[in-house]
Amino acid sequence: MAKLTKAQREWRPGMPKKRRSTKVMFASTVLLLEAFVMFFATLAVFGLRRGEFPPALILGVGIGLSVVMIVACAFLTRPWGIGLGWILQLVLILTGIIEPAMFLVGTLFAAAWWYGIRTGIRLDREAGERAREQAEWEAAHPDQAAGPASGPGQQPQSP
Repeated sequence: MAKLTKAQREWRPGMPKKRRSTKVMFASTVLLLEAFVMFFATLAVFGLRRGEFPPALILGVGIGLSVVMIVACAFLTRPWGIGLGWILQLVLILTGIIEPAMFLVGTLFAAAWWYGIRTGIRLDREAGERAREQAEWEAAHPDQAAGPASGPGQQPQSP
């Protein structure tokens, strides 16, 4: 039998589902896309500049950065996770020193990162406000909080 996660062990019937952060989802998406771009940029540098740099160094640094970007997704919920993401944005831009096209690519991804973080914070705040208002409404209307017994277009059930 598979080992249960902490959330699965602590779950009880009727518990509300914990809301996932939109900011974290947007940030994870950007970091995963950057990891793919970093991998393919590594292959490009390996093919174009193999004579200038040792191949093992090119592959090691490039693939290592890709892995770090993927692993960083796991830390985005921590207080320092977004800061780590900003550092990775700077590193991606600085790879333009080796391959000049990466200055543009890194800058565009940094803009996507900034927009995703900013928009995610706004959406998370709005979702929190909606959840609070819903909880207030349900507290004020306990007879209707469980939902209607029959929805629109449905026949009422007889006992």
